[in-house]
Amino acid sequence: MALFLVWHDGESAIAEELAAPLDRFELRPGLTLVDSELGLSPLYHRIKSALPQGSALLVAPLATAPKFKRMAKGATGWSRALEAPGFARINNLD
Repeated sequence: MALFLVWHDGESAIAEELAAPLDRFELRPGLTLVDSELGLSPLYHRIKSALPQGSALLVAPLATAPKFKRMAKGATGWSRALEAPGFARINNLD
């Protein structure tokens, strides 16, 4: 599994049926952490296809869970769970 930061135009909704299989946490509208077995390119294309055509999109791999504050309730707990002892993380950035 690898952790990614995903940003897209907050006014563009992601098609839930395409994004549903992803383990993700929305920090703010349009800003999401995604923990995925997919590599960078496959994840980018999965999310791109779930957005309306022409939407702005950024997908970036993260080496560790980011530090943040004043994000959605539960964000800190979700990201800390990824770093918990015994959590297996394989960087898969192909």
